[in-house]
Amino acid sequence: MPSHRREGPDASTSVAIRLADFVLRRPAAVFPAPVLEQARYLLLDTLGIAIAAGPMEAGRIARDTATLLYGSADPLHSARMLFDGRRASIAGAAYAAATQIDNLDGHDGYSPTRGHIGVAVVPALAALAEALPDLSGPEALASLVVGYEIAGRAGISLHATVSDYHTSGAWNALGVVAVAARLRRLSDDQLRQALGIAEYHGPRSQMMREIANPTMLHDGSGIGTLIGLSAAVLAERGFTGAPAITIEEPEVATHWRDLGTFWQVLHQYVKPYPICRWAHAAIDATRGLCHAHHLDPSDISNVEVNSFHYAATLFDSMPDTTSKAQYSLRFAVATFIVHGRIGLEHISGSGLEDAAVADMLDRITVSESARHSARFPAGRWADVTITTRDARVLASGDVHARGGPEAPLTKAEIEAKYMGFATPVLGQGRASAIRDAVLSLADHESRFSDLSVLIYDPPLISTLLQRPAW
Repeated sequence: MPSHRREGPDASTSVAIRLADFVLRRPAAVFPAPVLEQARYLLLDTLGIAIAAGPMEAGRIARDTATLLYGSADPLHSARMLFDGRRASIAGAAYAAATQIDNLDGHDGYSPTRGHIGVAVVPALAALAEALPDLSGPEALASLVVGYEIAGRAGISLHATVSDYHTSGAWNALGVVAVAARLRRLSDDQLRQALGIAEYHGPRSQMMREIANPTMLHDGSGIGTLIGLSAAVLAERGFTGAPAITIEEPEVATHWRDLGTFWQVLHQYVKPYPICRWAHAAIDATRGLCHAHHLDPSDISNVEVNSFHYAATLFDSMPDTTSKAQYSLRFAVATFIVHGRIGLEHISGSGLEDAAVADMLDRITVSESARHSARFPAGRWADVTITTRDARVLASGDVHARGGPEAPLTKAEIEAKYMGFATPVLGQGRASAIRDAVLSLADHESRFSDLSVLIYDPPLISTLLQRPAW
């Protein structure tokens, strides 16, 4: 693989130079300890969703498709698919995992981008690591952080310069390029060309089309990941594609000035529910009232939800697919009231025909609040008023969704969430071993291979038989 060097006349802009220095040359040892610490927990959380999503139909289709269309016999360009074991190209393996994760809406996100990063950069890291048996734990985490930092700024830049709301895949492709460039030791010019290729081909799909008609397309992250790794290999072999306008145009320079000083990775949110986060503030406000007043479903006459515009546009009826259930608000609030939690069993299978939830859903109304809309996308706010059968009127006040910097989950809560998603698929022993390996990656003597031996083989049939098929 080529050594690091600046090449070509187009590599003269200060942003391109600073970006290359950050992506290619910043040693893992100088990444702040809290940043690598956060990366461990984001990796753990994303792997938990990947595990739980494995038996879902979308994941099965994506993995089968990767073996059919995106194969490679070259060891440097192929990898096993996560929790499957079959080989595909690195782009195909990462595509399959990203599509799988994207279809269980419980993975991390970043409010200023209105989207998700771990869904793409974690599969990229896992695919690329197959050819790097000596990859250290700290370097793996640093590479992951690089992906988060580049993807986040590319997403903010895209939102700031176009009128349409594009899916995460559009800008996640650039974060995937950054992970690949660091791990495959691309040159400065190859990195710049790869970013240009990824941006040009990135899936600028309209997010609100998917919100209006939820399907397995979700947030475009599978294709974005495929494009990102393809772009890196194309550039590695001499294909050209610079410049990436979301990085190098003067009007977006402000979004790149703090690269390496302000760590976006510390401001990701971790979801407590496998539901679009636009609904989380309403769920949390309802949760607070139910807990504070010890409400049972039978106590509740009606529920009024006020939230921001996009939350009010979420799927409004009783869903008949898992995709629709995850892009819900009324259904999510009704499910929490009836069951006191929202799990996989509630957004799939018989959960989609739950008569008690359907009855509660009819007692819930959702309205847009200009106050909450004005605080989006920086915040995800809602307020809820519950009227009880005995005529009490209980108001939550303004509530922000949990899981982000405003109301973070504890490390213990993130670990518990991971175990709750992973254990039913893998069993207690393997799920715990993965958790321990991930949380050990910051140790100087650790190797990513300590984790690799646990994350590619498929679940045992005996564990899959213990859970429902989705």
